[in-house]
Amino acid sequence: MPSPVSSPRPDVTAARLSGLLDSAMDAILSVDASQTIVLYNRAAERMFGWTAAEALGRKLELLIPQRHRGGHGEHVQRFAATGVTSRRMGDGTVLVGLRKSGDEFPLEASISQLATPDGRVFTAILRDVTERVRAREDLAAFAAEASGVREQEKSRIARELHDELAQSLTALKMDTIWVRDNVAADPQGAAAKLAQMLAMLDEAVASTRRIAADLRPLVLDDLGLGAAIEWLAQSFGQRTGVRIALEVDEDLDLPEPYATGVFRIVQESLANVAKHAKASAVRVQVAHEGDELVLSVHDDGVGFRTTDPRKPQSLGLVGLRERAHLLQGRIRVASAPGEGTRVEARIPVASA
Repeated sequence: MPSPVSSPRPDVTAARLSGLLDSAMDAILSVDASQTIVLYNRAAERMFGWTAAEALGRKLELLIPQRHRGGHGEHVQRFAATGVTSRRMGDGTVLVGLRKSGDEFPLEASISQLATPDGRVFTAILRDVTERVRAREDLAAFAAEASGVREQEKSRIARELHDELAQSLTALKMDTIWVRDNVAADPQGAAAKLAQMLAMLDEAVASTRRIAADLRPLVLDDLGLGAAIEWLAQSFGQRTGVRIALEVDEDLDLPEPYATGVFRIVQESLANVAKHAKASAVRVQVAHEGDELVLSVHDDGVGFRTTDPRKPQSLGLVGLRERAHLLQGRIRVASAPGEGTRVEARIPVASA
């Protein structure tokens, strides 16, 4: 007959269980019916800052902020009354934990209950979701600011259409009425007025082309990204008087949406220089580095402290980050008072 298989000794089983719990990535703790901590693994020590020796035998409220302690007790009582053996994490409910340092942090929890000869035991598996909550908050803030950028751009276009085109068209209408009413009585005056109207029409056409170029530069479609950036740099230098040095890869050629995204990042960076930098010179570099396109705009202007809070109406850098984010890239801004500003964008273009 085969020899009977002996069961592991209780101390061996306990050691294996302890080792298993301590190897878990998530915090695991158990409390009895009186909410006294009876199990507390290594991950819980790292999460809350209390050692097992400090936490075992103490009430669970040690790990809960004061304002949530009453509600937590009621929640556990309701859970016990349901008879449900477990409730999984991942339902979107975020709880608040309290570290030994006094810092609060968000966490997710799954909870189970087990009836034992010594009474009911509740076990919770806890996961710190600080980074997830922060990312969600950053995404919400980013979406709100990106919406502000778009609204600001719409307002700028509406203002230019009103201030330039609408006023020019109104003046042309008034002059046309004058010519109609006076061409017979004052032909020389009518001829002079027509000459003025032609000059005004030329200005309106130029304004229309400039506004259209801001919306979608035709040179980008006709000649490609490199030529479009050269045109942008030349236009910036003529308009502002700032010396501009341009270094662009000769073979720079990207499909959409990369071409437009990179063009807009250069455009908005130069617009920020014109508005805020008080610079005398700026260098623009666009080049491939491995699987990335690296774009930098470096001015010698007044600079600023990157740690200072952003002004409510200053959305330029937000617009840059939005465009880089849409291309799965990243933006880094380096600046200091009196030392100019460098904006660097890295856009992964291997798939492009």
